[in-house]
Amino acid sequence: MRALNFYSSNYHNQLVCRRKTCTIRRGDKSTKYQDGDIVWVTVGKRFAPKKKIYTAVIDRVLVKPISELTIQDLQGENPDITSIDDIIEFLESIYDRTLAPSDIVTVVYFSEIIE
Repeated sequence: MRALNFYSSNYHNQLVCRRKTCTIRRGDKSTKYQDGDIVWVTVGKRFAPKKKIYTAVIDRVLVKPISELTIQDLQGENPDITSIDDIIEFLESIYDRTLAPSDIVTVVYFSEIIE
């Protein structure tokens, strides 16, 4: 079983409330995550204990430049993000590096599996 882990505790509430429906990751992660994969959605820092929030299925994996992200992509990542400038600023804070609209990201859509 793979995990779709979120390092920041800021994600915990969004995941528990099911407001977060996708994640935008820097680079091409299409070999790591594929449509139909079953994953644990977890929260926790690297090399530390993780908390499992729920089990999910990966519904769709898209690889595209940041400039081509849709409002659905942005809102799925974080409902408060409404523009490409906002997502660049948000991703730069996570990855601690400068990003450009032409940089490639992977959008991973997921949904909870009700057991």
